[in-house]
Amino acid sequence: MMVMQAYRFELNPNNAVRAALASHAGAARFAFNWGLAEVESRLEAGRVMRALAIRQGASVAEAGSWAAEFVGPISWSLPALRREWNRAKDEVAPWWRENSKEAYSSGLDALARAWKNYFDSVGGFRRGSPVGWPRPKRRHGGRRSFRVTTGSFGVVDARHVRLPRIGVIRTKEATTRLLDRLEAGTGRVLSATVSERAGRWWVSFTCEVARAEPIPAQPRSVVGVDVGVSHLAVLSTGEMIPNPKPLSKYQRRMARLQRECSRRRGPAKGQRPSKRWRRSREALALTHHKVADARVDGLHKLTTALAATHGAIVIEDLNVAGMTTTAKGSGRWRGKAGLNGAILDAAFGQLRRQLAYKSVWYGGRLVVADRWYPSSKTCSWCKAVKTKLPRTERTFRCGRCGLVIDRDVNAAINLASLVEAVGTASGAETGRNPVPANAQGEERSMPTGRCSSTNCEDGTGHTRPDKTATAAEQSTAV
Repeated sequence: MMVMQAYRFELNPNNAVRAALASHAGAARFAFNWGLAEVESRLEAGRVMRALAIRQGASVAEAGSWAAEFVGPISWSLPALRREWNRAKDEVAPWWRENSKEAYSSGLDALARAWKNYFDSVGGFRRGSPVGWPRPKRRHGGRRSFRVTTGSFGVVDARHVRLPRIGVIRTKEATTRLLDRLEAGTGRVLSATVSERAGRWWVSFTCEVARAEPIPAQPRSVVGVDVGVSHLAVLSTGEMIPNPKPLSKYQRRMARLQRECSRRRGPAKGQRPSKRWRRSREALALTHHKVADARVDGLHKLTTALAATHGAIVIEDLNVAGMTTTAKGSGRWRGKAGLNGAILDAAFGQLRRQLAYKSVWYGGRLVVADRWYPSSKTCSWCKAVKTKLPRTERTFRCGRCGLVIDRDVNAAINLASLVEAVGTASGAETGRNPVPANAQGEERSMPTGRCSSTNCEDGTGHTRPDKTATAAEQSTAV
């Protein structure tokens, strides 16, 4: 089975290599801003030309044709942007030979992707929040990065990697997990992305990897996963995974460093930031980096254990954006802000994304319950549904059968009951009517018999509680 997998290693550059990496990242940013400014100037010239033509008595169609002839074709795609860059680079960037051509191509590729996302969002072809028009990248804002797709790059040995024009760079950790695959012929490097986080440089190799046909440890096991804030995940087996809450552990340190930055002389118009401000800012960035690493580490350990053990995993389709909206009314925003921060710190979307591709890697399948399925309000024993269940009520008490059980465990058991039988580890048909897989390779289970347009892929049909499906096996995982 061929899958897409990334291997990331931290670099250990000296000052000269660090300056070269920063120069390549700056070149990518320059190309991005140049392409954006070039297209915006042509659009503005076209608008002015059309307005002048209409004032002189031309029709709208005539004004549009004159403006198009005057301005010329507008470069939106990556090949067109590359052609325009090659024609203008000697004039706009006479120093372009100092960096690899891949750095400039990386910036233009990011711009072409940004425009595609914008037009897909405006045209209704992209789901999720609306995507705005691309904005120029600031020199000291955001993450510095560039991408390499051609040239001499890859892993040299267990402690070194190679990048175009920069050369061989030592890594802080061994690269043997990727080197072994390359030497065995079970992996192929497609691209390399170099990025900086908190003053540390990383390289991530996107590879095509051949994995053996996987079989989970318990191929016929079904587990329901109810995510939350008190516990990161509660399983239908009764196991409760504690929430590491990385943000709360470092919150006091982050507040102290933020106060230090505000008291010291930072960057402003006409003045340079002080060295003490830079030290405080670097310490604050490093703390944010630790929080992110702790969060991702906990999620990877949980999702790997679930995917490698169980044949089927059932989760809910949570509307995280709706759950983290600001509360209306004075006096309520402070408590809701704390809950919103805890929900975002748990990273429910990241947990679902990891389960989506790891379930394929380990031979299982991921089933996503309908967003409107009342897993918490339904009794896991007699299936009676409560009309209301306050969030503060942590113990579920059934008025029909008298069941008393933890609220989250009850929800996890209800999720697991959506899948009654599991086929073979490879995802063979279970004899039930299939439900089409969505764009992430996940199965949809809609026991309520309805589906909103905000959480269902096109072509996904309705199904009954006793219906489930086998997800189509995907060859790649994002």
